[in-house]
Amino acid sequence: MQTFIGNWHALVILVLAGFLPNEVWRMLGLWLGGGIDEEADVLVWVRAVATAILAGVIAQILVFPPGALATVPAPLRYGSVLFGLLVFLGVKRSIFAGVLCGELMMVGGKYWLG
Repeated sequence: MQTFIGNWHALVILVLAGFLPNEVWRMLGLWLGGGIDEEADVLVWVRAVATAILAGVIAQILVFPPGALATVPAPLRYGSVLFGLLVFLGVKRSIFAGVLCGELMMVGGKYWLG
């Protein structure tokens, strides 16, 4: 189990320094933003900007892959994204299904290619 998890001290630090502070702000946001109209113009704009930033990050990772992703051939990366998008659209706009199927295609394709 040690080889799978690695150094458990690092995991404890990750949870204490990364996860817990983030959860505090998330809960505070839920509590303070509970009565805000989700269709307000400012929130529609914020959602659009967040979506554009996320699309830009995904495009950058796709075109200029970091680390181990750089070993995956470009056609497999692009095909996996396209497959994930098609599954997303075909399965009632399920983000989970789209990401899962795109990821499975990429991992399976990389395994098949060697």
